[in-house]
Amino acid sequence: MGRLAALILALAALASPAIAQPARTANVEAQLHSSRAAIAPGERFTVALRQTIRESWHTYWRNPGAAGEPTEIAWRLPPGWTASEIRWPTPHAIPFETLINYGYSEEVLLPVDLIAPANARSGQNITLNAHATWVVCSNICVFEEGDLSLPLRVEAQGRDDPVWGPRIAAAVAALPTPFDANGPLRARVTHGQPPRLSIALPGETLGDPYFFPYSRDTIDPSAPQNPSFGSAGISFDLVGGVDEHIGAAPLSGVVAFTDAAGSARAFEVIAEPGEPLANTSGARSLEAPGLDAVALLAAAGLAFLGGLILNIMPCVLPVLSVKALSLAGGAHSGEARRHGVFYFAGVMATFLALAGVLVALRGAGAAIGWGFQLQAPWVNAALALLFFSIGLNLLGVFNLGGGVQNLGGRLSGRGGDAGAFFTGALAVVAATPCTAPFMAGAIGAALTQSAATTMVIFAALALGFALPMTALAFAPALQRMIPKPGAWMERAKQVLAFPMFGAAVWLAWVLAEQTGPLGVMALLAIAAALAFAIHVGRWGRVWLAIGLAALALTAVFAWRPLLGVENTRAIAWEVWSPARVEALRAEGRPVFVNFTAAWCVTCKVNEGATLASPRVRRAFEAAKVAMLQADWTNRDSTIANALAEHGRAGVPLYLYYAPRNGAPIVLPQILSEDLMLNLVEGGER
Repeated sequence: MGRLAALILALAALASPAIAQPARTANVEAQLHSSRAAIAPGERFTVALRQTIRESWHTYWRNPGAAGEPTEIAWRLPPGWTASEIRWPTPHAIPFETLINYGYSEEVLLPVDLIAPANARSGQNITLNAHATWVVCSNICVFEEGDLSLPLRVEAQGRDDPVWGPRIAAAVAALPTPFDANGPLRARVTHGQPPRLSIALPGETLGDPYFFPYSRDTIDPSAPQNPSFGSAGISFDLVGGVDEHIGAAPLSGVVAFTDAAGSARAFEVIAEPGEPLANTSGARSLEAPGLDAVALLAAAGLAFLGGLILNIMPCVLPVLSVKALSLAGGAHSGEARRHGVFYFAGVMATFLALAGVLVALRGAGAAIGWGFQLQAPWVNAALALLFFSIGLNLLGVFNLGGGVQNLGGRLSGRGGDAGAFFTGALAVVAATPCTAPFMAGAIGAALTQSAATTMVIFAALALGFALPMTALAFAPALQRMIPKPGAWMERAKQVLAFPMFGAAVWLAWVLAEQTGPLGVMALLAIAAALAFAIHVGRWGRVWLAIGLAALALTAVFAWRPLLGVENTRAIAWEVWSPARVEALRAEGRPVFVNFTAAWCVTCKVNEGATLASPRVRRAFEAAKVAMLQADWTNRDSTIANALAEHGRAGVPLYLYYAPRNGAPIVLPQILSEDLMLNLVEGGER
């Protein structure tokens, strides 16, 4: 019996090859998967390299953009087996500071086609081996690699893998549609200022279009593309990269967009030099066919419902709760109705002003949508400070209302009306980060229509948003449901301060995604200075002046990360080596060492925004600082050992050797002008 069981297990092992084991690194888990559980002789099939990527990290497309390196696979196959190049999925544009990179986050399947030899023996177990390398980046970039293997079985009749067959088939189906010279898709690239790529996409309604070139040197990946729409297609403005002669040769790449149903689509493009294609530009936002009366009414109705629901969204409810408290205090004073009118006017005016800005920006060529202003880091910072200030006000740290009333009795009434108006305006501003149910379709329709239709839909949205609070102000029965003023109001106000702080925290997180740690540091510094000015301002005019001066001084030093100012002057680096460092130190010179790589995003940001700063360069030149660069773009064991000596697995790493110090100063991964200036000045003292 025991021998029979052993025989069965042995046969099972022959029939079912072992499962491929993943290669795990610090930031990526990589594994090979086959679409077929068994391969027939001579069969063409697909294997996918699956990368499961650590949160907040990313790997790269075939053209990595501003920095990075694509994943590579070196196959070690049995005799007669062949493998194609990677068939690249459509990437995402990944912003980091002022740079744009192309790549993947979370998980990606990289398909590769393989062909089994026609003389492969049925019943044979084979193993496909490969060595994969990739660069993975977050605030630092790391070169990683792993050995991979995939056991497969050859059978007379191939069969699909029940798990990975469908997943790989879906990944292949989502690849950019290959270019067909005889198909309807045509493209031209035109030399000019700026060069223009025009693509005919008949019958398509596009959203979020983006062009990803195959060549790394063709365009500046970090420059805006300014998509422009026409009845027959789309055009992009292209800013030249290393290759400044765009339009003299064919341009190839992938154009990605979302269609009318909201599905992601992508086409391979091969643009021939020539004049722009007709009717592929003109409007910066594609206008869909005009809505008839029924469709317009439906869109306005959806907007109205979305506005109603927007009142209870987390970003809006705290503001409206404060307004409800003010009605509780004035419900029995006869002022509620007038305040309701001013609140309604504030909501309507702000929504229509926002719609007007959207229409103007759309006409000027910007690709914008609801909450577009939050794409500017300084706007997020300003809103965070506003919500922070409101929270302090609710906690009683300061009281603007009392100050206004002290100006004179005749202004107190106007102050209440103005307060109601600006509460409506503030509620709209607070609402822009949120999207309520029914809003998405209505806003999407509004942004593809004429200016008049856009204004009508936004007016319906404003009406729905303003109605609940306005109705509360005009309905005595609803007012009577509000408890009479008492100690509960003060407690409620203090509790509502914390959702305001929560909104500020969320906006700070958004700012971190846009600007990195430096932007958050700038925001927190300004918030601390603002709190100081508010606190001491209660002690008198002199203290108020001191507080405002501290706030202004903090803002002067902190503005840079919030606006993304950059410098691009090239730096003349010396090549790093341990011997060169020792020689320079023997001369008594300070030494700055930059461990970097062409694929390191953080390195490029620091080099462009801080190290190339005129102030930093002048300070380094005055102090005769030697600037050495250790380029780890290609693997170098000497550089790898130096990184390991300082506890680093990747770049960037920055070292500063002061003239009279033995050990180097290890600098942060994110550099600033002040840090570098203080470093040099401190080392010279």
